[in-house]
Amino acid sequence: MALRGSPWQTPVESATLADNSLRWMARRAEFPHAMAILDIVTYPDPRLREATFDVKEVDDNIRELVRDLRDTMYSLNAAGIAAIQVGRLERIFLIDGKVAGGDDDSPPLVFINPEVVETGKGTVVGEEGCLSFPNVFVDVKRPRYAKVRAMNLEGQMFEAEGDELFGRALQHEHDHLTGKLMIDLVGMVKKEVIKRKMKRYHNEQKREAAS
Repeated sequence: MALRGSPWQTPVESATLADNSLRWMARRAEFPHAMAILDIVTYPDPRLREATFDVKEVDDNIRELVRDLRDTMYSLNAAGIAAIQVGRLERIFLIDGKVAGGDDDSPPLVFINPEVVETGKGTVVGEEGCLSFPNVFVDVKRPRYAKVRAMNLEGQMFEAEGDELFGRALQHEHDHLTGKLMIDLVGMVKKEVIKRKMKRYHNEQKREAAS
């Protein structure tokens, strides 16, 4: 899930952009050759609709994937990222630690084989962005609250719950693992606007690559 500075955001939400960038730069300075910034799969790439699968064992390959997802998320100033957005089909997503209610130094929360176990407290409309839809932000209606059960990197089960931005991020990232995208949650007019914006984005990418 992508963020941008806008009047509707709380100070915590607006500060996430700068905090992520600072954390990424600090890590790059500390480990200049250890970082891997992965390419993001963008709409309408059919890989975003592929079926994902459960992680059977948290091994070195999974830990490396999580590190790469973390570095990619921070480098792009995102609130969260799902493995399918970098072309991997493991059921994994990350949420920025501060978005999850932590402080500036909180590591991202890692969700392996996540399951939404509860939503509620009414619905709320909020602006969402997505790494797979660069520079596209739309209003999406979702339940205000969500609870997710998942496994962490130590192989232990845990539950995380939140409302407002955290609750929205939990639902947004979990949607990715089921092949659901934010374009599926808006009306026909907004769908067409998003499609046009993404067509322009890909055309611009092609022109830059050719120049």
